[in-house]
Amino acid sequence: MNIRFTHLALAGALVAGAAHVAAQAAARTSSSVRVCTMPGSPSAELDKSVARAVLSAAGITAKFAPRGIDDDGGDDGISARELSASLQRNCDVIAGFPRSSVADGSDSHLLFSGSYLHSGYVSVTLRGAHAANTPVTAPDGKITIAATWSSPSQLIAVQQKNARFDLETTSELTVDALAKGRAQRAIVWYPAVVAYRHAHPQQHFDVAVAESPYADWNLVFASGPDTQPLQKRIDDALTRLRSDGRLAALTRNWALPTTIASGSATAASTHANLARYLDGPIQASPRADLWRVGGMPAAGGFIKVAATTETPSFDHDQVTHGEHLYTDSCAKCHGEKLEGNTAPSLIGPAFAPAANSHLTIGGIYQYMSTNMPADHPGKMSDEEYADLMAFLLYTNGYDTGSAKLTAQAAQSSTTPLNAGPRH
Repeated sequence: MNIRFTHLALAGALVAGAAHVAAQAAARTSSSVRVCTMPGSPSAELDKSVARAVLSAAGITAKFAPRGIDDDGGDDGISARELSASLQRNCDVIAGFPRSSVADGSDSHLLFSGSYLHSGYVSVTLRGAHAANTPVTAPDGKITIAATWSSPSQLIAVQQKNARFDLETTSELTVDALAKGRAQRAIVWYPAVVAYRHAHPQQHFDVAVAESPYADWNLVFASGPDTQPLQKRIDDALTRLRSDGRLAALTRNWALPTTIASGSATAASTHANLARYLDGPIQASPRADLWRVGGMPAAGGFIKVAATTETPSFDHDQVTHGEHLYTDSCAKCHGEKLEGNTAPSLIGPAFAPAANSHLTIGGIYQYMSTNMPADHPGKMSDEEYADLMAFLLYTNGYDTGSAKLTAQAAQSSTTPLNAGPRH
C-alpha cells in the first residue's frame, strides 16, 4: 500500500458531510451575492458557471471569493469556525456543496437549494491500450485500488475484497494513480474523472457504478441561516434553467452517464437500510463538536478542536484492552499484525514515519472514532476508542506511562504521529 501525504485533501471533509454554521448574517437579496466554491473541488469551474447562470437568471450578479472557502491552510480539515468565518466575511452562497441521502445536512444550520448536478463516486478502470500496460493482479492475487484518503472514496474502497490500496490525498491524484499504473482500479469522485479527461484528452477510462450507499451525491447551493429569500430566488432560477434546457447544457459534460446515474441511484436505494446501520449512533461528548449530518458520522477530514502539543500518556491496561478491541473489530481489514489487509497498514513508516508526519495523534483519533470500524462507525464508547488509540501508539513505538489516555486528551493532541522512541 502506498499512502501519499503531499497535502491532506480538504474537500473530503465536506464531500462526506455538511457543516454546522454559527453565522447569523441575513441573506443578501440585492443586486450582488458573494459566492464561494469548495476547496480543491475538481468541479469548481462548473460550479462557477452554474452560479453565474443561476444568479443572473435571478437578477443577481455573482462575485466570486478568490480563495473559495476560507481555511487556515492546514492539512487537518476545515473547522466549524473556518466555515462560519467564510459565510460571515467572504461569501453568502457556497456553490458545489455536496449532499446525499446519507449526508443531507438536515442537522445543520445551512439552507440548501435543489440539485443542479447528480454525481457521485464511481469505479474506474483504464480502457484499451492503456489497460494492456497495467498488470491485472499482483502475484498474491490482489489488485491495487486507488482511493482518496479521508473521504467517501476510502469508505467505499475498504469494502472491496482481495485488494490493497493506494491512498491519495486528492481526487485528482487518485485518478492519476490509475492513469500512471500504480493502481488497476480507482474509486473516485466522478467530476475528478471529467476534469482529468479535460487535462489529458488522450486518456480513456471505463466507468462503472460503485456499489455503496455512500456513492450517490448531488451538488447544490448552500447558504447560512436566515437566507430563505435568497434560496427561493435561486430555486426559482434553477427551475427556469432546467425547463428551458440551459442547465442541462451547462452540466452535460459533467453529469454521470445515464447508465451509471440510474445504477447509482438504484444502489443507493438498495443500500438504504445498510446506510442507516453504517451510520451508527451519535456519540456524546467529548466528540460532540465533530460535525454529524443526518445521524451520519462526519466521515472525511480531521475536524479541528482546541489542541495541546504534549504527547498523551496511556497505561498498560489500556494497551491490553485496546489489543482485544483491535482483534475483534479491526484486524479483519487492517491485518492481524496491523500490516494492512483490505484496509491500510497501521504500523510502520506508511502510518508512523520516522519524522515529518503529516498526521497528528488527534487527527487519527478523530478519524478513527467517527469513521471506524468501517462496517459500523462510532459503535465503540469514548473509553474504548481511547484504549484502541493507546494500542496503536504502543505498537508504533510509544511507551506506557502511569496516567490513562482520555478521549479528550487523544482528540486534542497535535503531536505528529511519528514513530515512537522504541522504533
